[in-house]
Amino acid sequence: MSFKKKITIFDVASKAGVAISTVSRVVNGSALVKEETRLKVQKAIDELQFIPDRTAKLLAQKNKIPVITVAVPSFTTRFYNALLKGVKRALDQEQLVDILIFDMGFQDPDQRLIDFLDRGSVDALLYASSAMSEQLEERLLQSRTPVVTVGVQSEHFDCFWWDNRAGVRAALQHLIAMQHKKIGMIAAASWNVNAQTRTEVYKESIERAGLSFDPSYIQTGETLENAGYSEEAGYEAMKQLRQIHPDVTAVFCASDVQALGAWKAINEAGLRIPEDIALVGYDNISMTDFMGLSSVDQAMGIVGEQAMRLLLDRMSGGNGDRIQECITPNLVVRRSSNYQRIEE
Repeated sequence: MSFKKKITIFDVASKAGVAISTVSRVVNGSALVKEETRLKVQKAIDELQFIPDRTAKLLAQKNKIPVITVAVPSFTTRFYNALLKGVKRALDQEQLVDILIFDMGFQDPDQRLIDFLDRGSVDALLYASSAMSEQLEERLLQSRTPVVTVGVQSEHFDCFWWDNRAGVRAALQHLIAMQHKKIGMIAAASWNVNAQTRTEVYKESIERAGLSFDPSYIQTGETLENAGYSEEAGYEAMKQLRQIHPDVTAVFCASDVQALGAWKAINEAGLRIPEDIALVGYDNISMTDFMGLSSVDQAMGIVGEQAMRLLLDRMSGGNGDRIQECITPNLVVRRSSNYQRIEE
């Protein structure tokens, strides 16, 4: 990947034929600049496509409270709720920042965020998603905005991400150890990066155990809101799975909310969990413990808190080594799958 040379305040000053301090005054909206000079500087800014360094701009506006934007695909899903709780804990003792939660949506999220960034209201960014486009990466590198990513591995930014492959393997190995031979999967929308990885590892785990892989054991609900990570999608997919394979004895769900929907469909069919069908979810959201749902724990709250503390440190001038941490999820076994199936 190649990036354009970053345009600096020095380039603008040179092109406009003015001092750097004059460019700074124009960028910060100072009234101490003649209109003729302001127009000349603004023309140079437009032609060079100069994006002001927000950190420098913040320092110039000493009375301005910095705005931290937390960008997530959806702030209404339980997964990102858990992440945001961790963010809140990191900010509880911080009195000098404002936080703005930006809902990117699941369709073309990075372009929505780029449009938002172009409006110039972000001093620091915590970006939580499963992938980052080259366009957004370049835009952030040009702006020199402090950035920490969650869920995305990047050589350019501080980042925390999860080993999804390890999480799925742990769930499948557990179900296989419980002597299940007919294991289904409830997946999310195929265009979601995490959904693709989890489906791939499901297939690998089934084949590695010497079981026959049948793609029809993987079902996705018709409801694709939130990329299919929803109770409705889980409910629909579970009904479809049992219609095609009434002999299924265990189901791995790509998220806990899908597992909640699947649980309802299993109950409606008059079946028992885990005696008739074992169930394992992913994310380990707070309600799983109360329900007795086995789930892959990603420690989202802890990760959200660590990411925000790191971002605050970068904003205050901390310039230590870049942090790039991969978190290995752990399976928490509960009643919904803790049942040794007797060989038939």
